[in-house]
Amino acid sequence: MSKASGAKRRKSPLKGLLILILLLAVAVGFGGAYTLGLRAVEPGNEDPVVVEIPNGSGASMIVEYLDEAGLVRSKFWAKVNSKLGGYNSLQANTYVFNKSMAFNQIMNIINEGNFEYVSKESIEVGDGARLEQVAASMSEQLDFSADEIMAKWSDKDYVRELIDKYWFLSEDILDKDVMYPLEGYLYADTYFVTTDNSTIEGFTEMCLDRMGEELEARQAEIDASGYSVHEILTLASIVNKEAMAEDQPGVAGVFKNRLAQKMSLGSDVTVCYIFQEDRVDLKQSQLDSTSPYNTRKYAGLPPGPICQMTGTPIDAVLNPESNDYIFFYAGPDGTVYYGKTQAEHEANIEAHPWSEEDLAQ
Repeated sequence: MSKASGAKRRKSPLKGLLILILLLAVAVGFGGAYTLGLRAVEPGNEDPVVVEIPNGSGASMIVEYLDEAGLVRSKFWAKVNSKLGGYNSLQANTYVFNKSMAFNQIMNIINEGNFEYVSKESIEVGDGARLEQVAASMSEQLDFSADEIMAKWSDKDYVRELIDKYWFLSEDILDKDVMYPLEGYLYADTYFVTTDNSTIEGFTEMCLDRMGEELEARQAEIDASGYSVHEILTLASIVNKEAMAEDQPGVAGVFKNRLAQKMSLGSDVTVCYIFQEDRVDLKQSQLDSTSPYNTRKYAGLPPGPICQMTGTPIDAVLNPESNDYIFFYAGPDGTVYYGKTQAEHEANIEAHPWSEEDLAQ
C-alpha cells in the first residue's frame, strides 16, 4: 500500500467556505422575509381599524383576529413572531389600530395594554343629523358641552384655519346667510374616540378627513358637474332628507329639472331646517318664513347644506336619474310618487294621503 493511498484526504477549504456562504445566504433570506412579513399592510393609511381582543386570547389567536381585520401582511411570519416575540402579558381590550402599523408594533401595544390605543366610547355622526344634533352626541362622550362645541364650530377664526387646511372648504361656508359653517361637512359615520381625537378640534378634523377622502374619490365627477363642492353638498343634503337611498337619484333628477327651469325647489325639509326640527305638518307661519333657507319661497339653492350625509346622496346629485318630472311626493309608507304637472302631483297626494296618526309620528 502506498503512502498516498493510506493518507487521510484533507477537506477542501473552498467547499467549507461555500457551505458557510450558503448558510449565511439562507439566514439573510430568512431574516429578510421575516422582516418583510411583519411590515405594515398599507403604509400611510391611518384610517382607524377597531379590533376586539377577548379575554383569554393567546398570541396565536390574536394573529387570527388581526388578520381578519386586515392588519397582517403575512400570516405565516406573524405566527412566527407571535412565538418568538416574548409576548407574555397580552391584555384583552378593544383597540384602535391602522394599516400603517407594523405587526410587531401592534403586538407590543396589546402586550403592554397601551391605553393610548384602547377604544373609548364611539360617537355617531348621524346620516341626516343636523349639526346641533351632532354636537349633542359629541357632548355625551367628550368633556365638552354641546354649547361649547357649537361655539367652536361657529368661531370664524377656527373655521378659517380649517378652510386653509382642507381643499373642499371655501369662503362659501362663512357667508352671512349660512346658519352653521360646518353644517353638512362632517361625514356621517361612527367614529371611535381615542386620545388623539378626544378634543373638539381632533374629532372635527377626523370627520373632515373622512369627507375629504370621499370627495377626492369623486373629484373628476365634481369637476365635470359644473357645481362647486358647497353647492353639491347643499343639494345632496336636501336630497338626503327628502328620500331614502333607493329614491335619491330620482329625487335629485327632479330637483335638477326645477333648477334648470329656475323654479323653487319647493322643499319642506329646508323650511324645517330654519326652525331646527323635523316635521311633516308645517305651519303656515313657518312656510311664510323669509329665511333664505326657505326653498318654498325662493328659487335656487339655499345658503348651505342642512344636514350631515354619507356618499350616497352625493352620488345621487352627481349622477341623477334622467327624467322629465317636476314634482315628487313621498307617501306615508315612504314610497315616492312622481308627477310632470301640478295636476298629477295633486292626484298623487289625494291618492296617498297622510293620516293624522301618520303626521303625529
